[in-house]
Amino acid sequence: MHNYASTVSVAVAGGSGYAGQELLRLLARHPAASLRAAMTSSPDSAARPLPRLNRVWDGQLEPLNIERLAGADVVFLAVPEAASASLVPDLQARGVKRIFDLSGAFRLSDLDLRKKWYPATNSEPDGLVYGLTELAKAEIADANVVACPGCYPTAALLALGPLADAGLLNLSQGIVIDAKSGISGAGRTPSDRTHFSEVHGSVAAYGIFAHRHTAEIEQQLGTDVTFVPHLVPLDRGILETIYVRMRPEVTAFEIEAALIAAYDEAPFVRLTGDALPEVKHVAHTNFCDIGWKFDEATHRLVLVSCIDNLVKGAAGQAVQNFNVAMGFDERAGLL
Repeated sequence: MHNYASTVSVAVAGGSGYAGQELLRLLARHPAASLRAAMTSSPDSAARPLPRLNRVWDGQLEPLNIERLAGADVVFLAVPEAASASLVPDLQARGVKRIFDLSGAFRLSDLDLRKKWYPATNSEPDGLVYGLTELAKAEIADANVVACPGCYPTAALLALGPLADAGLLNLSQGIVIDAKSGISGAGRTPSDRTHFSEVHGSVAAYGIFAHRHTAEIEQQLGTDVTFVPHLVPLDRGILETIYVRMRPEVTAFEIEAALIAAYDEAPFVRLTGDALPEVKHVAHTNFCDIGWKFDEATHRLVLVSCIDNLVKGAAGQAVQNFNVAMGFDERAGLL
């Protein structure tokens, strides 16, 4: 275990949102982080406390101030993507060397796709890395800007990534990702779509062929996917059921071996095999649980991947990336 004789000063922008509040909760108790400033997403907002964090963090949210942000060693951005697109280059110009961005502003490397899904992003930061922790540790360690993955892509890519890298998937048969997310994934801004009376007792598909996380998943896998998200009446959590065919010669042993090789030393990925995971198993944690069933006769594989969308899908993964980048114990502040 590490002995943290000194701390790193950190600042958070966007602390009023669901992911931002999770960040503050985690960083306030982190053994190697000193929370220098916590801000809203706007310079025009008023300072205010966060009662839900009483006795965890007793500070106040300040209006957004880039000079205050730039005074920290490390900056976390939990602001909308248009704000991140502006803040990241400004922070780098002021000498900030480590930025962890929870928005989608810099996740897509293809400029045409980025223009389509994140039109406010007009620059490419120096030292940019796509930061899915378990699959990019070496890159994160040297990164200046870490684009933290979206919540849906995190669950999908952790399940599929090792199998794709091992060449086990029969990509000609397609990949179908049926994803279900709690309401907090839509953010704090109220809408008819996320109103309690609309969501309670219902399940609804949305964003078919029109969800920007599809492009993120396809970018990392290098192939097309059919991704269908659903809104379910939970406050948090994601469960993805993923349907794919394996190459004819692939065995159940090879599937398990590829996943074990990828995650045997990963503290936050739990392989459950045929004991399929559930949302309640990962809620309020940084774990991703992955289970699967394989039919060798038809080469069909069904994966089930579960995360908490606000922790492993957002704030927790950002802190995990921070730990990797700074050379801390990967579990610091997360267990």
